[in-house]
Amino acid sequence: MKILFVYPEIPVTYWGFQHALKFISKKAAYPPLGLITIASLVPDQYEKKLIDLNVEKLSNKDVQWADYVFISAMVIQRTSVRKIIEKCKFNGVKIVAGGPLFTSERDMYDDVDYLVLNEGEITIPEFLSDLANGTSKHIYTANRFADIRETPVPQWSLLKLKNYSSLNIQYSRGCPFNCDFCDITNLFGHMPRTKNVFQIIAELDAIYETGWKGELFFVDDNFIGNKKKLMTEILPAIIDWMEEHNRPFGFLTEASINMADDEALMRMMVAAGFNSVFVGIETVDDNCLQECQKTQNQNRDMVDCVKRIQKFGMEVLGGFIVGFDNENETIFNRIIKFIQESGIVTAMVGLLNAPIGTKLYKRLQEEGRIEDIFTGDNTDFSMNFIPNMDRDILEKGYKHIISTIYSPEYYYTRIITLLNNYKPAKITENVSFTNIVAFFRSVFRIGIVGKERKYYWKLIIWSIRYRPDMFPVAVRFLIYGYHFRKIYETTAAE
Repeated sequence: MKILFVYPEIPVTYWGFQHALKFISKKAAYPPLGLITIASLVPDQYEKKLIDLNVEKLSNKDVQWADYVFISAMVIQRTSVRKIIEKCKFNGVKIVAGGPLFTSERDMYDDVDYLVLNEGEITIPEFLSDLANGTSKHIYTANRFADIRETPVPQWSLLKLKNYSSLNIQYSRGCPFNCDFCDITNLFGHMPRTKNVFQIIAELDAIYETGWKGELFFVDDNFIGNKKKLMTEILPAIIDWMEEHNRPFGFLTEASINMADDEALMRMMVAAGFNSVFVGIETVDDNCLQECQKTQNQNRDMVDCVKRIQKFGMEVLGGFIVGFDNENETIFNRIIKFIQESGIVTAMVGLLNAPIGTKLYKRLQEEGRIEDIFTGDNTDFSMNFIPNMDRDILEKGYKHIISTIYSPEYYYTRIITLLNNYKPAKITENVSFTNIVAFFRSVFRIGIVGKERKYYWKLIIWSIRYRPDMFPVAVRFLIYGYHFRKIYETTAAE
């Protein structure tokens, strides 16, 4: 039997880094980790191929080769998913679909032959067994969470790794917190489930054996959800592995702000190779934090927390939201002030949305305020509910935030603020041919023809003079800024 795994296209988005990838001649930021994990659950007696629409096209010939097309997708990939389904139906090939999109919105995909939902470790083996026995069903679901200590190593051999700027790995699923706008706990639960040391080392080995060197993203929604195991087992093993292999990776992950309270944890993460962490700041208003039940962010000096993490050697990437019921018009300038003071260069600000199944969605539905489904894009100016603040005021305030923080004056000032405070243990940007080419492309696109060329050269000179060790990081931020401005300029004009 022949199985074609297809990963739908992700539209141009903030986190897609599509405009920045052109500087380094890459086609996508990350490969489809979930899909190659599912592929590893499928026995090798099946013939397997994978097409990632973010790096290559899907032809009728590709579809006709397969007996079944497996699709995994997130909400933001809806448009591409529908095109894939139409192509499969045109060619008479059956579809097997799963992942967050289909699990959350299965009623919208009744035309899919097999909906294999929830976590694949449970539902994929059941589906394949029924398929082999001729007793397959339309829908497969699970009423329990998977034991990810049994999750196999992803099948990296299915990918063309040269197309990606970074690779990814997963240690845990689930989050102990209860933010009402987040659907992670719906999908994966409140109790963080973790892999064991042997699995993590096996996955690092598998990636290392591909010849990959560079950034590796731990995609956990809260990497520090189980701090005890992380500090006593996982991080010590990663530290040893990294030393034995001459530190080939630099790690990025996601974590809650309370990591700033634990100096030992931060030291261990930096020693293991973590140089960046995404933190959901969300809002600077304590009433709004109470509203959305983001209790871990309450009653603390958030700017101080961010700067503490930076000083320990990890760049903080921040997520921010406007549109909470308890906000007033002062929130827009307060968020700008926070972002500038904290030196969060990569600051994603989006309008609040309510994904299906979240507590926020249920509350707003009861109040009759839900208008549409969530697009999955946090920066496309859409909201799927009626906000408490006047919609025009909210949208103007939102545009004010993003046009300010990504204006050259504010953005370049923020880079210097970070570089003055950021003390990484090791700079992971290598002096490679790719990075040299990226620098010269930045000289032309930003330093010569760009509107912000004055700020570009000012930062280049400042970095060479005061932080020459951070010059590769400064260049990366210059290229990121080019992408961020493109994203917000495009969406604001629509």
